[in-house]
Amino acid sequence: MAHFAELDANNVVQRVIVVANKDTADANGNEVESIGVAFCQKLFGGTWFQTSYNGNKRKNYAGVGYTYDADIDAFVPPQPYASWVLNDAAQWEAPVAMPEDAGTGEPPKMYQWDEATTSWVVSENP
Repeated sequence: MAHFAELDANNVVQRVIVVANKDTADANGNEVESIGVAFCQKLFGGTWFQTSYNGNKRKNYAGVGYTYDADIDAFVPPQPYASWVLNDAAQWEAPVAMPEDAGTGEPPKMYQWDEATTSWVVSENP
């Protein structure tokens, strides 16, 4: 099975569907993205790109609301906070690393991001 994401005019993922292997295979049985794209377009029209659970295609598995970035050939999740930056794996990172004691102690110390101070703060609701 292969997975394909449909994009809108702004390259935002609208849906992700599963396509049978036979509908993505060439004459030798090899999976070919363009064959799967053509299959999706024939059924639904639109713009389609293949995605994969393991990140082998386009760095991240596409989800509704993700954006396809052609410059890095990746599906990028929505940016959680304005201060966060995109890393080489097409994942958002806080500008400050989470404290090393996160998840330690009894009960475990939990942190949440505070955009107003651009810092990690201890969560009041562990």
